[in-house]
Amino acid sequence: MTTPSAPLPTRELEHAPLAVELSLIQELLRLFGKAARAHQLYLPNNPVYKAAQDALRAGFLPIWEQTDELVLAFTESEVKYGGETVLEERSKSSDSLPWIFYKDGVRELRLLRGFDAEELSKLLDILQRVRKTAPDEDDLLTLLWQGDFTFLRYRYVDMMVEPTVPLAEGGEALSDGEALAEGGGQTGRRVDPASYAGGGDADDEETRAGVVSMSEFDGTLYFLDDGEIEYLQTEVRREYETDLRQNVVAMLFDILEQQPDADIRTEVADVLDNFMLHMLTAGQFRNVAYLVRESQVAMSRASELQTAVRDRLSQLPARLSAPASLSQLLQSIDESDEPPTAAELEELFEQLRPAALATIFEWLGQLQTPRIRPLLEQAASRLASQNTAELVKLIASPIRSVALEAIRRAGALKTPAAVAPLANVLVDGNAELRVAAVQALSEIGTPGALQALERGSDDPNRDVRVATARAIQARTYRAGLPRLEAAVKGRAIRDADLSEKMAVYEAYGSMCGDAGVGALNSTLNGKSLFGRRDEAELRACAAMALGRIGSPAAQAALQRASGEKDVVVRNAVARALRGPSA
Repeated sequence: MTTPSAPLPTRELEHAPLAVELSLIQELLRLFGKAARAHQLYLPNNPVYKAAQDALRAGFLPIWEQTDELVLAFTESEVKYGGETVLEERSKSSDSLPWIFYKDGVRELRLLRGFDAEELSKLLDILQRVRKTAPDEDDLLTLLWQGDFTFLRYRYVDMMVEPTVPLAEGGEALSDGEALAEGGGQTGRRVDPASYAGGGDADDEETRAGVVSMSEFDGTLYFLDDGEIEYLQTEVRREYETDLRQNVVAMLFDILEQQPDADIRTEVADVLDNFMLHMLTAGQFRNVAYLVRESQVAMSRASELQTAVRDRLSQLPARLSAPASLSQLLQSIDESDEPPTAAELEELFEQLRPAALATIFEWLGQLQTPRIRPLLEQAASRLASQNTAELVKLIASPIRSVALEAIRRAGALKTPAAVAPLANVLVDGNAELRVAAVQALSEIGTPGALQALERGSDDPNRDVRVATARAIQARTYRAGLPRLEAAVKGRAIRDADLSEKMAVYEAYGSMCGDAGVGALNSTLNGKSLFGRRDEAELRACAAMALGRIGSPAAQAALQRASGEKDVVVRNAVARALRGPSA
């Protein structure tokens, strides 16, 4: 037992070039997590246990080629190497590697060459004991001290030391009341384990400075304070509420990766398939997402994976995305009295495949639960942007809601490949789809899209014609000007409603320039052979179009009508004289 030293100076290592590539450290920590899980779940004679240990030892080899020691630092939620985060786990549970070390004061591990061959199993044993330890049993620091490591050193913060003890070098007490010490071999422990067992005599305790004896504490029955009792109750509840399904899934994938036998892998694939259906029925959506995600990872990692097993695993996300199963799933979520959390649904929807797009489009118009819609919208946007071929195909869907949503998404994504099917919709689709197609073509805005959009000017439906006129105006599509001019000078516009008249005349006025002043002036100020003028609505629209032209000739035409007796025309002229923004 040594007296804890003063805090060590900040290492220049954090600012120096890293001795080991971060990817190697990250892979090592991933293998460490799998080995720790196998150490917890299997007996030492199990093939999965042995394979996980061998893989972890192999993970050390490329590191020892670059350095003789590996230094890892711990925060509450991160493992760092050279100041860079190599592992992040936010949960403060016994499954979180950084939290296991941090909560008991360990701030740094230094692994020396030879650790993997000599002392790796010892550290895994200690971590397993810490995960299961009761409040009155030894903590991590005690177990590390008892481990008598040769190839492992650790630095810790001692939370139990008084502010004036121990002394830093030079005789000054540490300012924050915490002792930062190093451990390894026979050094660096706060509490003599013999004192727990009643070992050691009084003389030994007096001569060994810094050792705490349990005899110094009150041995009454009720020695825990309220905070400690609450902590224990919280941990007990958390342990009982822990969902073990994800551990079971991880164990199945471990077996799949480590066991090359075809019969074993086929059996595992069958179990995973059935397990996914079971978890879907139980509403375990986060675990389903984990299973689907890990199935694709396992396909890339498992060596010499049989074709039949690979096909089974690749079908897991496809089965989830199939119209029948996904529709039933969305219906159960929508009708549930306690719908899943946003995080669970987000993880689940991220695993959907292009085949799910049609079902999602259909359900976007049927959902009754408002908070589910944004998540489904997000999934639709992701799938549509990543699978434009599937999106374009759905424009021709016989299901109106699917086709309508596909048209809108194609426009929002400005998908040039959608121009041809959108043009077909303008010919064969119903009025609602034709309006959406005009808007989508306008948003795409390519020359081909705008040329296809012109067809809407002659559409039999008023809404389509209005949408087309506004799209031509918004895009300043001068190739569409002849159609607008024909409408302004034709007879059909006189039978149109006010909104269509306004849309056509404003679009025409925005692009015609002085060349259109004559026709508009004739409508506003002209008279027929018998001295009759055009109807007031049409004249007012002509006045607004002249206001958009804004040239001296247009202003002169408006001035001639400024004394108009009809209140509708007079107000329109006054607004036009003030300018288009009035």
